[in-house]
Amino acid sequence: MSTGLLEPPAARQGPGPLAEPLIEAIDLAITRLVARMLPGDRRAAGVGVGIELAQLRPYEIGDDVRHIDPAATARTGQAHVRMHVPERALTTWIVLDVSPSMAFGTARRLKADVAEGVALVFGRLGVRRAGSIGLVAFGAATPRVLPPRGAKPGIVALRRMLAEGVAPDGEHHADALADGLARVGRMARQPGLVVVVGDFRDQHAWERPMASLRVRHSVIAVEIVDPREAELPAVGHLALVDPESGARIQVDTSNRRVRERFAALERERRDTLARELRRLRIDHVTLATDQDWLLALGRHLR
Repeated sequence: MSTGLLEPPAARQGPGPLAEPLIEAIDLAITRLVARMLPGDRRAAGVGVGIELAQLRPYEIGDDVRHIDPAATARTGQAHVRMHVPERALTTWIVLDVSPSMAFGTARRLKADVAEGVALVFGRLGVRRAGSIGLVAFGAATPRVLPPRGAKPGIVALRRMLAEGVAPDGEHHADALADGLARVGRMARQPGLVVVVGDFRDQHAWERPMASLRVRHSVIAVEIVDPREAELPAVGHLALVDPESGARIQVDTSNRRVRERFAALERERRDTLARELRRLRIDHVTLATDQDWLLALGRHLR
């Protein structure tokens, strides 16, 4: 599939450092969230890494010493290890916005930088415990699909796709999010985790495919915003370009009514999005380009 229509944004900063303690905390929160939201019994066969005890047995040379059970060892006078029921391998699907508006940012980094970081975090967590990650990138002329892969090949493929960037200005498909969600619904045969990452701007008809995914999967919507999208600064006349359509407009930002109307429309859009996600029982996380997005993500999910 050609990627010639994608390009890294000129002001790209990257997601910044990914603190391992925060990622570990997010891992625990996601494990609890998935266990709470996914229907049915998700146990795997055999024994391995998990939280439910399967058996205690005497220690054998080669066993991981971290699995030694102190109480059983003290009681019997012989070292014993704990064996657990492993969690079933989980597929994590990342539905990523690569539309032109993601190349916008006026603070620490671009929205695309934050989206890249979120995708990397969920990708790293997704391949743990024999899991796999898949990706559907929407917002360009042609959607990109990464079939589920596990371990290092999955992470390498994810990084490669993230490095391709976003669509150029003027390339816009209003139903791209809906199409991406529907594509995941067709491909994801087993219950899993779906993480939708984007700014949710000017997207139509996504509610039905999102609701359909929610029936079988645990779904998280990660909305990425920039402070300049909420209000206009009073800096006089501006020539602006809509990244989605490529249209150019002239705005007099010194006009108070213009600024108030802009802010009111943005509040209405954000309120409508939040209300719809609540109605669908979708976990909604909002991350901003002027904050420590990883810390904010961890605080929301814990």
